[in-house]
Amino acid sequence: MIKESNRFISSCIFEGMTSIRAIIDNLKANVPNARKVEKILFDKEKASKKAKELGYLRKMGELFGFPVEESNESEISSLSIGASHGGIIAICSERNYPMLDVKSIKENGFYVMIEGIEDPYNFGYAMRSIYASGVDGFIFSKRNWLSAAGVVCRSSAGASERAEIYIATDNFIEIFKSKDYKVVCADIKNSISIYDADLKKPIFLIVGGEKRGISSSVLSNADQIVRIDYGREFDAALSAASASTIIAFEVFKQNNK
Repeated sequence: MIKESNRFISSCIFEGMTSIRAIIDNLKANVPNARKVEKILFDKEKASKKAKELGYLRKMGELFGFPVEESNESEISSLSIGASHGGIIAICSERNYPMLDVKSIKENGFYVMIEGIEDPYNFGYAMRSIYASGVDGFIFSKRNWLSAAGVVCRSSAGASERAEIYIATDNFIEIFKSKDYKVVCADIKNSISIYDADLKKPIFLIVGGEKRGISSSVLSNADQIVRIDYGREFDAALSAASASTIIAFEVFKQNNK
C-alpha cells in the first residue's frame, strides 16, 4: 500500500527492479532528457536473494557512474512511498519533458492526452494500458502527476519512463491538425459508439477525468466525439484509466485488421 500521507508528493525515488530497469534502459538507449540514477540502495539482509539483480545493477553502475550501496530495511522504508520495493530503491534526478511542437509528432501515429485523473496511481495505471496498446506518445498539460514519478513509474510498470511524453502548448490541437491528425474526444453529448467510429491513424485521442471531463473549448475542436457503450443500464461513468484503456485497444484493433 502507498502511504496515504505521501501519496501526492513529488518524488524521484524509484522502487523495485521493474521501475529501475525502465530508467536504466533509457540510459542504455541514450534517450534524450532521460533521468539519471544518482544512487542505488539495497537491503543488505536481502543481498543473497537479490544476487542476480545486484550483479546487474553493479554492472550498470560501473557503466553509467552511479554507486550501489548497502542499506537496511528501515532506511529504505523511510525513503520509499510504497511497500513493494523488494529491498531495492533508486534515487534519481528530475526528468525534463519537452514542449510539444510539430517536429515531435510522427507521421500516421497515435497519441493520447489524459486529463483530470485525481490520483497518481490511477494515472500510472492508465499509462500502463495505453502504452501496451501501442501508443506513440503522451501529451500532458503542465499540471500533471509526473512529479510523483516514483509512484507513477511503479503503477505504470515502467511505462511512464519508457514512453515519449510531451507537455501541451496552448495550440496543441492546431499542431496535431496541421499534421492531418483526427482529434477524437471521449464524451457523451453528440457522441457515437467507439465501435462505430473511424479510429484509423493518424489519431489524437483525448480522455478526461470522471469529475471534470474535457473542457468545452477542447470539445468544440474535436473532429469526432466517441463514447463507450455499456452491456447493461448503468449510470456511473467509467474511470478515466478504464475508459482510455478500452478506447486505446479499439484503436489498436482497427489499425491491425
